Amino acid sequence: MGARMRTMTSTPHAHAGSRADASPAWTVAARPVDDPVSVMLLREYLVDVADRYYRLHEERDSTPEEIEQALAEMPSDDLAPPRGVFLLAHHEGELAGCAGVRLMDARTAELKRVYVRPAKRGLGGGAALLAAVEAAAVELGAGRIVLDTRLDLVEARGLYARHGYREVPAFTDGPYAEVWMAKELG
Repeated sequence: MGARMRTMTSTPHAHAGSRADASPAWTVAARPVDDPVSVMLLREYLVDVADRYYRLHEERDSTPEEIEQALAEMPSDDLAPPRGVFLLAHHEGELAGCAGVRLMDARTAELKRVYVRPAKRGLGGGAALLAAVEAAAVELGAGRIVLDTRLDLVEARGLYARHGYREVPAFTDGPYAEVWMAKELG
């Protein structure tokens, strides 16, 4: 897969209330998940979702120790060839987001670690990342893509629903999985 993954450029279609119509193209390309830039962005992703969780449930931010523990407990090393891909998105030449995909079985891929930096949200980056992840999943041989997420991540759930993901019965039992979604590819 690795060398076959092309850089994708897209200009997402604007949704009502978005700023995507004024946005230049996004670029999304595969990058090794253990590359220092990838690791930095994965840490930002984890801080973002952990802070949201702790603010909601404990009225505080995550601690550096909790982030290190989460990184150790939930590694992203399976987002690498031959059964996975990690993608970085750039907007106006700036690193702006990431997403990963990994095969769960011969037909099913799982979407992981979707993140757009706060300053770049609302510009179509989520749509660009989803399109690239779905293309990567097809290249891996998947005909279906699934994900799990939390109830409080309403923006993410809205993004997935706008792009054809539908709620399905639980297929994981992780401590933070509260909503399960899937989409047929092809």
